Amino acid sequence: MDIRHLEYFSEVAKHLSFTKAAATLHVSQPSISKAIKSIEEELGVPLFYRSSRQLELTDAGKAVLINAKNVLETFNNLTSELNDIMKLKKGEIRIGIPPIIGASFFSKLISQYKESYPSVEITLSEVGTKMIKQGVEEGSLDIGLICNLPIHGDSFELIKLLKDPLLLIVHKDNPLVNKPLLDLSELKSESFILYRKDFSIYDRIIEECAKSNFYPNIVCESSQKDLMVELVEAKIGVALLPSKICQQLNNPEIKAIPLHESKINLELGMIWKKNRYLPFTVREFIAVAEQFLLLQS
Repeated sequence: MDIRHLEYFSEVAKHLSFTKAAATLHVSQPSISKAIKSIEEELGVPLFYRSSRQLELTDAGKAVLINAKNVLETFNNLTSELNDIMKLKKGEIRIGIPPIIGASFFSKLISQYKESYPSVEITLSEVGTKMIKQGVEEGSLDIGLICNLPIHGDSFELIKLLKDPLLLIVHKDNPLVNKPLLDLSELKSESFILYRKDFSIYDRIIEECAKSNFYPNIVCESSQKDLMVELVEAKIGVALLPSKICQQLNNPEIKAIPLHESKINLELGMIWKKNRYLPFTVREFIAVAEQFLLLQS
């Protein structure tokens, strides 16, 4: 049985149309019909109910489809692995990152990886955690950095990269600026520049404020850390940013103040799809990340 015949069959089963399958695969419809007939003759069973109104899979066709998908996936994995061997150290890694963190958290990791694999192209896409999970699930992203840990379900592999406490950033003219340490309850009367509601850290901040018996006065929501900093500089309000971002702020108008016994942290993890073949370049990136974490701990 030709592997191409299984590909043709799977595409017809997907669209329930010889015409659409032929257009998708860029082959003639008679070639597809001939391939399907060849499979049916070899197996001795019809794969489709053919009528003028609708093409349908037979019970045998449904059973063949399940196994055909497994065979095609195995074949594609083999092809990818052989391609890795032939094109060692070349390729592309597609990584999704939340816009609130940007590349600042793993720029050193990328730099270290590029030293070993300078020919590998790394493509970064700034999207929210929900879109990152979807991209990794569907295959448009190889790796995703997500903030809302732990991750539930068994679709992904996960390594934890970071647990970074959030600090309060205030303008130098804010009366709080002279305090070396703050309790969250001291922020009841402050205006907050907060993350958008679709960020998991938004919920954590609201929860901790509620434990301190107040709901924050939110004057702006954003996904961009640069905008949040600019709004604090403009005296619009205060904001909570990860300490590693605060360490990179070189702004004399703003001061970062730690929170006393705070439980608000940015938890960052790296995910990839479980049970999917990972190209050599991606496997090496994960290995470098794990080694990088050991050296940082």
